[in-house]
Amino acid sequence: MNIRNVFIALTLLLPSAAWAQFQGMERPQTDSTLVISLDDALKIALSENTSVKVADMEIQRTKYAQKGSYSALFPQISASGMYSYAIQKQKVFFGSDDEDSGSSGGGMASMFASAFEPIMYYIQQLYTVTGTPFVPYVAPQPDPSSTPSSSSDPIEMGRRNQVQLGLSASMPLVNFQLWESLRLTGDQVELAVEQARESRLGTVASVKQAYFAVLMAKASYDVYNAVYENAVQNCKLTESRYNVKKASEMDLARARSAVAAAIPNLYNAENAIYLGLWQLKAVMGVDLDRAIDVQGKLEDYATHMFYDIHEGAEASLDRNSQLRQLATQAEMLAKQIRMQKYASLPSLAMQVSYNYYTQSDKFNLSQWKWLPSSTLVFSLSIPIFSGGQRYHAVKQTRVQASQLALQRENVERQLRIGIRQSLSNMDTAMKTYDAASSAVRSAEKAYDIASKSFEVGKSTLTDLNNTELTLTQTRLQAVQAIYSFVVAKASLEQTLGYDFTEE
Repeated sequence: MNIRNVFIALTLLLPSAAWAQFQGMERPQTDSTLVISLDDALKIALSENTSVKVADMEIQRTKYAQKGSYSALFPQISASGMYSYAIQKQKVFFGSDDEDSGSSGGGMASMFASAFEPIMYYIQQLYTVTGTPFVPYVAPQPDPSSTPSSSSDPIEMGRRNQVQLGLSASMPLVNFQLWESLRLTGDQVELAVEQARESRLGTVASVKQAYFAVLMAKASYDVYNAVYENAVQNCKLTESRYNVKKASEMDLARARSAVAAAIPNLYNAENAIYLGLWQLKAVMGVDLDRAIDVQGKLEDYATHMFYDIHEGAEASLDRNSQLRQLATQAEMLAKQIRMQKYASLPSLAMQVSYNYYTQSDKFNLSQWKWLPSSTLVFSLSIPIFSGGQRYHAVKQTRVQASQLALQRENVERQLRIGIRQSLSNMDTAMKTYDAASSAVRSAEKAYDIASKSFEVGKSTLTDLNNTELTLTQTRLQAVQAIYSFVVAKASLEQTLGYDFTEE
């Protein structure tokens, strides 16, 4: 047996084993498989996607922050308590250092009595008018046996135990800077809402791309499966002709080689479907072990492959999320400038306090005498000079506003480029699909003629394989054109800000 015969034998055996292996291969699908449409996938993603949930939580956070900022307009009420124990009481001096150190303490008392004599006279007259008996004040007389003290000796003040309880309330009456900051918190909520909308738009685009990728993988699988089935049918026909000595061993080897060559493409297409479904489940936010499948075929979207390119090029960007966020940020900077200017205006605030105070040398709560006191304070603050801090803060914010304006211009330019790219891809996809559809019809007709000619023995297997290769390429080009169109359209809708939940 020469090398040529060995090669032919291996060629006959190996494709048969691969053929038998693939015949039992089917895509697993159980009764618990969830079959979803594109709308179902979008609804699930908008409720289960992690980025969407985080964005919605950010809206709640900013709303809570806004409500918390309004508390500055209401009275701020607080209670306080204080207890102190004087280890050494405070001492004060009366008189001057030049006074005689030998003067008696009675001289100090007589000095106070003479100072209060006019006051005591008027008090006595008041008691006379009211008919109340008046007991005159008698200055204490010094004890002759006591040691005379100097007027410059210190005198202790206060008592050892001091307790103070208080309740205070304060609120701003006129504060332009505070009022403008409250308006700024409203813009922060609006910015968070728009960021959440951008997250939803990105999620919708990602789900569409993943969904269409699965449909593309299925369409490729159908094309390669048709190639495989044709190869199997041609191999059976060649084998029957070989058994009756109407086909050579080389023709049989080529037929079985065609079957073997078709099997790897099926495996790759099968794997692409699995990967696409995992990606779809990931962007939807569902469990990766959950069995799902998608409805429809990619060819179903061929009827929607029409778009006015000129109208799309002039589409408005008013709904674009990035530009809306930049507009909100520009408004926030304008309010921030006004708030910084209002820092130079006067502000008026009010404070009310009510306190209870007591002192005692003995720690006996029942004997303590509590004395109430209350105050009402209006405080006016007039900024005069801050070393140029407020002036430079306004200048800094204006520079930020100028930077934001340039950034907006650049973002809008990039968005316009993205729109043109999407429209160009869609236009190319429409033209490609028209040409591929015509080519598919011609290739199918050529393959039918070649197949019938091969059955009656008027054409070779090589001619049949060539026409089948052309048919396969044109079918793949057609489905690829549909896929390119729907993906480009999804990107265009994201750029234009078309929300799935909005009409």
